[in-house]
Amino acid sequence: MDFYDFKNAFLVGVFMAFMIGPVFFMLIKTSILKGARAAIAFDLGVILGDISFMLIAYFGSRSLLEKIKDDPRLFLIGGLVLIVYGLITYLDKNNKKEAEAPDVALPESNNYLKLLLKGFFLNFINIGVLAFWLGLIVVIGPTYDMNPKYLVWYFGTVIAGYMITDLGKILLAKQLKSRLTPLVIYRIKRGMGILLIVFGAFLMLKGFIPNEKIDNLIEKVESID
Repeated sequence: MDFYDFKNAFLVGVFMAFMIGPVFFMLIKTSILKGARAAIAFDLGVILGDISFMLIAYFGSRSLLEKIKDDPRLFLIGGLVLIVYGLITYLDKNNKKEAEAPDVALPESNNYLKLLLKGFFLNFINIGVLAFWLGLIVVIGPTYDMNPKYLVWYFGTVIAGYMITDLGKILLAKQLKSRLTPLVIYRIKRGMGILLIVFGAFLMLKGFIPNEKIDNLIEKVESID
């Protein structure tokens, strides 16, 4: 992996950290009411949920990806998954009510193990997260020839970007809570839905266009600059 790959993986992690949902608000709520350590324990549970989904997506699709990793239809599959997830995010009727969704009672004392488990299960029950990881693995896996070493580095960087961004959210919890009005939440979720749709459409288009043409187009753009 080069710097470009690390940068892209890190940005994917940052993007994921700002996916508005119950986990997002529960993290902020925990930080405000229970403190930074409790929020970090909760966040570790969320990350364990993501890692579980990554493993399920990887091992569940590995045999299929090994067979068709050089098939351009793979980009169609990955792009379609991301487009569907983007449409669900964009059209979600509960977008404006999301800020009130995670009304989960917190324990009176800081039981870090319970907070970790709470984060894990709150993330793990969201099947949309599995769809996101599946779409990402379908696209990224063949890029590295399904090499476990490179995939560990790539997705480890994604998780690092996610964790660092979450630490920022924990430290700025009170400011974020006051600024996230229902209208702002609504616009953020729709914007992220559009980004997923555009990215998915780009991947599907890549399945129809030979890599040589894409490389030639990139070279022309670079020569213009």
